[in-house]
Amino acid sequence: MKIRNFLRENNLSKGDNISLLLKKLNIDDEKLLKKIEDEIGESAKMSKSKGNTVDPEDAIKEFGADTVRLYILFTAPPENDFEWSEEGIRGSYRFLNRLWDFVTSKIDYLKDVSYSREELKDVKGKAKELRYKIHSCLDRYLKDIEKHYQFNTAIASAMTLLNELEEFNPQEEIDKKVLKEGVEILLLMLSPITPHICEELWKLLGKEGYISAERLPEVCKEAITLDEVEIGVQINGKLRGRLKVKMDEKEENIISMIKADPKLGRYVNGKNIRKIVYIKNKLVNLVVS
Repeated sequence: MKIRNFLRENNLSKGDNISLLLKKLNIDDEKLLKKIEDEIGESAKMSKSKGNTVDPEDAIKEFGADTVRLYILFTAPPENDFEWSEEGIRGSYRFLNRLWDFVTSKIDYLKDVSYSREELKDVKGKAKELRYKIHSCLDRYLKDIEKHYQFNTAIASAMTLLNELEEFNPQEEIDKKVLKEGVEILLLMLSPITPHICEELWKLLGKEGYISAERLPEVCKEAITLDEVEIGVQINGKLRGRLKVKMDEKEENIISMIKADPKLGRYVNGKNIRKIVYIKNKLVNLVVS
């Protein structure tokens, strides 16, 4: 029997064939397998006929139900198939551990912090910038969930929010109030997806009742309207400083501000600016020579 006929009759792909061969030869070389797959095709997708399915109960025992739910919903849109990845589920597990570690590390002072939406409308400086990020993530999340049913991009917004909260260093009492609002919103965003860990963290924060009975808050329109933002300034890929600029400031105005700044100007004045990479409201990188 020809090899291609054998593969066809046994529902095997060329990628399956080479994987079986390498396994038989006791060769465990991921780079080699990847190179071969790039040239002749990947191993066949998971299916019952190939006996290569993953039992969700085994995954739940190892990683927990929240991790499995997060991984499945984050990996692809609901209408798409996806291939199970051990690294992918471990990534989801690491994210939930980060969430747990971050919130529990702030419990001692956050559980005693109270705030109202009204008093947070007029915050300034870093707290205002964080509140902008919190409600921008919430805004994207609500649109993805309610309008587009895109759980994967909604989860991405929650992951972005955790990154922003981790980077924030509260200095004053009002900073702690904004941070607590952000943590509560993050847990509310993740609650439908990872209910067990969110319920536990909700209680640790001193909240009454179940998080599953809570409604997501509305986006604060004042919060997502910023007058100024602080952007990073990189010269040849190295961060040299930061600038406060108007929201959605034009690129040419930012370059003028860099040249006029005593500290930043010395890196660019008298030099040839070969390339400008401007990520609006976040970062500008100048390549000079």
